[in-house]
Amino acid sequence: MCGRFTLRSIDRIRLALGNRINLEYVPPRYNIAPTQPVITVVSPEAVQEMVWGLIPSWSKQPKAIINARSETLDDKASFSESFQKRRCLIPADGFYEWRRAGKARQAFYFQMKDRRAFAFAGIWDRWRSNGTTIKSCAIITTSANELLEPVHDRMPVILPEDKYQLWLNEEVSPTELKKLLEPYSSDEMQSYPVSSQVNYTETDNEDLVKRVDAEVGTTPGLF
Repeated sequence: MCGRFTLRSIDRIRLALGNRINLEYVPPRYNIAPTQPVITVVSPEAVQEMVWGLIPSWSKQPKAIINARSETLDDKASFSESFQKRRCLIPADGFYEWRRAGKARQAFYFQMKDRRAFAFAGIWDRWRSNGTTIKSCAIITTSANELLEPVHDRMPVILPEDKYQLWLNEEVSPTELKKLLEPYSSDEMQSYPVSSQVNYTETDNEDLVKRVDAEVGTTPGLF
């Protein structure tokens, strides 16, 4: 799964989409958490702010789902219509996962080796009730790549830059799109342990993405 991520700039995503996104400034964020607002790209020209945690339009209660498994996008009612009709890019430049060691958990930060921004594959929906409208999104997950495996068995789907427009294209079939929902190459990524301060959603500063000595047992080759 993916429960926290970072974003400092969407310039890379804007460039990949032909510089058509008109968004002047993105404040740096180092601990984006579920239920918080996130930037999403819903077309090559349009950016929308949504709540992280998908609320299906038909839901009677605003119960949020932060991740959608790629394997069940077609099957689950919570995801199927959004997958067919409402896809988005969720810009990021890193994300956190936790490895369990008994009752303890060690946080790790994952990013590209060149620290560039990238985009998660996302879906979104619009929930309405008693005059309230909430636009919300979920990050699609897939099986872990070799870098993630020692920490967690799932990872967010990271789309290649040349597939952004394909993902946003409303005319593309779900069968074709599901081919994109694969683990991202571990050769382009890196990981290291970070402070447990990331566990606290009120903490949001660049110290969170700095390497620290592992607080619980280590995994050979992970660093």
